[in-house]
Amino acid sequence: MIIDTHAHLNFNSYKDDVDEVIKNCLENDLWMINVGTQYNTSKRAVELAEKYPKGVYAAIGLHPIHLETGLVKIKDDPDEIQFKTTEEDFDNKLYRELAKSKKVVAIGEIGLDYYWKPKGTNKKEQFKEKQKNVLFKQLDLAKELDLPVILHCRMAHEEMINILKEYGKIKGVVHCFTGNLTQAKEYIKMGLSLGLNGIIFKLNIDEVIKEISMNNILIETDCPYLTPPPKEGRNEPMYVKYVAEKVSEIKNIKLEEVIDKTTENAKNLFKI
Repeated sequence: MIIDTHAHLNFNSYKDDVDEVIKNCLENDLWMINVGTQYNTSKRAVELAEKYPKGVYAAIGLHPIHLETGLVKIKDDPDEIQFKTTEEDFDNKLYRELAKSKKVVAIGEIGLDYYWKPKGTNKKEQFKEKQKNVLFKQLDLAKELDLPVILHCRMAHEEMINILKEYGKIKGVVHCFTGNLTQAKEYIKMGLSLGLNGIIFKLNIDEVIKEISMNNILIETDCPYLTPPPKEGRNEPMYVKYVAEKVSEIKNIKLEEVIDKTTENAKNLFKI
């Protein structure tokens, strides 16, 4: 068995063949967690998970780029949803209702994203503060429901580390890890895992992969994005095996060890 711990088959990119993709995965003993980025895609992730007795799970949450701050305009992504929506704040009641499903295994993806940010010091600070406040609200929900979190962090690792230290103990994974070794060790010290995906073919984080224990690694695709070589075009959960092969190569260990350990880690963290 192998588990893709971060997929987006709930996105528009799979609207025409999602059941075919999932069926192929399950027939090949590949399980997945489809991760929400706002209410609509979170609801879709739950609906997909409920269709299958096992092997398909959901995470629900408000991604920072879908938080309406009124301070920055973000380009629409046609792969995600047909009609992009933003949310002015995190609606605890709506997401709590979704979390009643037994197939919801995490709150995510949530976090910080400073890629698209406003100009001007005051506006930047307001922008960051709003993301932080919404992150705290979602961490609170995860703690209340005893669920792990799936953290998104782009161009904000130092801020994320400081915020998590301020917040206190949580469990979860830093999805699509792109930080350095020092930052990786800080996250691990807080009890978090690191999610590795196709970005490791584009960004050299070999030192991090070599140095950290397999106990702290999860593998994922972030499909439809970050397609690993030798594949091209839309990414799919089945391609997570290429990430496992790359980790095996970098750490100089057997592929079976990577697959077995990351599967064990995923099962333990997400209780699946």
